[in-house]
Amino acid sequence: MKHYTPNAQSAITAEGITKTFDGKAVLDGISIDLAPGEVIALLGPSGCGKTTLLRIAAGLLAPCAGRLHVNGRLVADGANHVAPPEARGLGMVFQDYALWPHLSVVDNVAFPLRMRGMNRADRRARALRALARVGLDHMADRAPGTLSGGQQQRVALARAVVAEPPLVLFDEPLSNLDRELRESLAIEIGALLRDLGLSALYVTHDQAEAFTIADRVAVMHDGRIVQLDKPEGLYSNPATLAVARFLNTGAILEGTVADGRFRGAKGSLDVTAPQAAPGAAHLLVPRAALAPALPEHGALTATVEHCRFQGDRYLLSLALEGEATRLTCTAARPARAGAMIGLDLDHDRLRVFPATA
Repeated sequence: MKHYTPNAQSAITAEGITKTFDGKAVLDGISIDLAPGEVIALLGPSGCGKTTLLRIAAGLLAPCAGRLHVNGRLVADGANHVAPPEARGLGMVFQDYALWPHLSVVDNVAFPLRMRGMNRADRRARALRALARVGLDHMADRAPGTLSGGQQQRVALARAVVAEPPLVLFDEPLSNLDRELRESLAIEIGALLRDLGLSALYVTHDQAEAFTIADRVAVMHDGRIVQLDKPEGLYSNPATLAVARFLNTGAILEGTVADGRFRGAKGSLDVTAPQAAPGAAHLLVPRAALAPALPEHGALTATVEHCRFQGDRYLLSLALEGEATRLTCTAARPARAGAMIGLDLDHDRLRVFPATA
């Protein structure tokens, strides 16, 4: 493996990180570079390796191969040299909060400063400032067990950032909370990290959470990073069929490419595909590529199967003649089940993938 000197300004640099369990590769040559003040989300389904990578970054696991630098300092070189967690100076936030029930809220937050030898008065003052940032300074002397789940997670966040570490690691911190609270806390976490200028690796299986918090998102699949991009780039231009399926940005239709055109397996869809290689293929039709039109004016004609009200819009499930896969699009007005509607098609948003992708 070719080694290189990492940028000393990088918050974290991973090069060829590999980890196996019982002979099976859980991480397969992961390389990633996190800039100061940047937040990268590790996004993927259970078992893709994202939590294993985070645990290696934290020093809780040793890689089998590869090198890891934090703030320009080598902290892991295969399994031979591994700096312990306490020597890395990182902040961590877990999904189960990991608060000590015998300590008050403020003493929980101040604990990292206590480990650094800061005197009691100074560490309490710093901890109170961190609690104020998450809106809980008025609960400083309460016991953690008297707080709600969302409040306890805010305490855990304050503890992780109180020392303003070079890197904060998040292991699915919001997965135990309900949807509405997850959304509000995701916004708070992103704002706090940017306000403090902290770097972070954030593990999640929830793409809305990842897109809210992260500057860039690394989509992981089978122990590899299959695409690393800004949220907008992932959504508009998925690199592989696996990424498109995981992000669920739209319908995926089977067909073939010939003479610069994609034709659906049942012949109901025929669109230009000048850059696609001939042969069996899949076509991604994002929801954003479709807009309702009058039947006689649309590029396609479809039958409405379902119409769901979503507060400020309607979501239509549509059937193309002969196609098993359903299309979906949003509409400003409802449509009756069984009605025929036209669809305008934004060809620039369509993506063709080889069937073997």
